[in-house]
Amino acid sequence: QVQLAESGGGLVQAGESLRLSCAASGGIFSINTMGWYRQAPGKQRELVAAITSFGRTDYADSVKGRFTISRDNAKNTVYLQMNSLKPEDTMVYYCNLNYIRLGNRYDYWGQGTQVTVSS
Repeated sequence: QVQLAESGGGLVQAGESLRLSCAASGGIFSINTMGWYRQAPGKQRELVAAITSFGRTDYADSVKGRFTISRDNAKNTVYLQMNSLKPEDTMVYYCNLNYIRLGNRYDYWGQGTQVTVSS
């Protein structure tokens, strides 16, 4: 069973930075995508950024130029460096790992970490 352990959330002021980390453990298929989603109360979860095991990245338009996703495949860990944070970035951030095997998609989620940006 895949488990995702997140860390790095917290309270910062607008313009400051935070770095989120997510370490995966368990039966991980080597070809996968790891990423971060976020969710505000009463709203749908949205993709923030994702990175494949080959290093291909994808970002939400709202974070392009401010956030950077990276990963360490040897440690099965994904990072999200968040710079120039804005109050509208305040949400719960969830780590995700997904892969496709034999035609089936498998998704795993972390427990979520709160990011709060004060103005």
